[in-house]
Amino acid sequence: MTTEVSFTKNIRNARKATSAIFLICGIGISAWAPMVPYAKERLQLNDADLGLLLLLLGAGAITMMPVGGILCHRYGSRIVMFVAGLIIAITLPLLLMMQTVTGMGITLFFFGAGIGTIDIAMNAHGVHVQNRYGRSIMSSLHGLYSVGGLLGSLGLGFLIQSGLSPQVAAVGISILMAVIVCGSYRFLFNKEEENISVGELALHEKKSRGSFIWLKPRVIFIGALCFAIFLAEGAMLDWSAVFLRENRNVEEAWAGSGYAAFSVAMAVGRLLGDSIVTKFNGKMVVFWGGLIAAGGFFLAVATPWVSSALAGFILLGIGAANIVPVFFSAAGKFRDIPPAIAIPVVTTMGYAGQLAGPAFLGFIAFRYSLPVALSFCGILILIAAVAYAVKKP
Repeated sequence: MTTEVSFTKNIRNARKATSAIFLICGIGISAWAPMVPYAKERLQLNDADLGLLLLLLGAGAITMMPVGGILCHRYGSRIVMFVAGLIIAITLPLLLMMQTVTGMGITLFFFGAGIGTIDIAMNAHGVHVQNRYGRSIMSSLHGLYSVGGLLGSLGLGFLIQSGLSPQVAAVGISILMAVIVCGSYRFLFNKEEENISVGELALHEKKSRGSFIWLKPRVIFIGALCFAIFLAEGAMLDWSAVFLRENRNVEEAWAGSGYAAFSVAMAVGRLLGDSIVTKFNGKMVVFWGGLIAAGGFFLAVATPWVSSALAGFILLGIGAANIVPVFFSAAGKFRDIPPAIAIPVVTTMGYAGQLAGPAFLGFIAFRYSLPVALSFCGILILIAAVAYAVKKP
């Protein structure tokens, strides 16, 4: 009985520690957003130069995602999360201290590398904990990432408004992240405990040999669906404010309200998502969530009112909230492919949609209109939802 209680306690502690890692990842990436204007002013960059510089953050993340998967598979995700978390904590305040474009670019690359690496490791580790936990927890983990996204940007702004310099505020957030990473480390699963979560290790290793195991159709299929969903999320990040400003005549100061409504709805949907996924199967969650999300896009672009556009963005956040967690859970359950191999592929394909997708939508908007481009996102979500619903179990 004592052993069983200890076993349960260890899993619960691992879930709490993993939740903390998701939280700090959200804090880290969102704390950078309010820093962008300061960096632009300090380095005297125009919009085009700033855009090119910002690509280095994405380049660092995309470059390290496959590498992070290899490191997780070889050394375990705990040590990878620990190192990546400290890299984020160290580089975050440096983003407000670099005085040259070259130094800023290098720092952004390493910051992005830390974000990409910890993203891979925490999702792989979350799947391991979920497998041991015995029920869905991925939605709540991603919900805490969304909460961190709100806390990072609002927290940095609050500290600056309180009278602290941006540099000191960033150092404060950095110290907080480092403390959370160090405090969580001992409660996370080590490599041997992760191996238990995927079943009999010898059988797993035998099945997972081969240099191109990640090319299996099932992995590419889930990755392609993630590409579509992440593209829609990237559209909200980069185009929702433009849509409200130029197509619904919203004042510039309130143009960000669409993304805020979407973010809050997604955070709430994910925090409540575990019970939804447990009650219904993943296919139902993806199918009906996809219908709601696509309907949100169509409502926003087909009606002329600001209120209906915001309602559409809220529906999008609610509908899309639990789709990606379901996809990550599916990628972590392949019997012949380790989560540390499948999840990096799926995540990399997803983030490719988030990074490259908005640029592609820009071409559609230029050729036709922005409402047409956003409608295209709705169609992609519908296709992804139906494709996952009809796939073989």
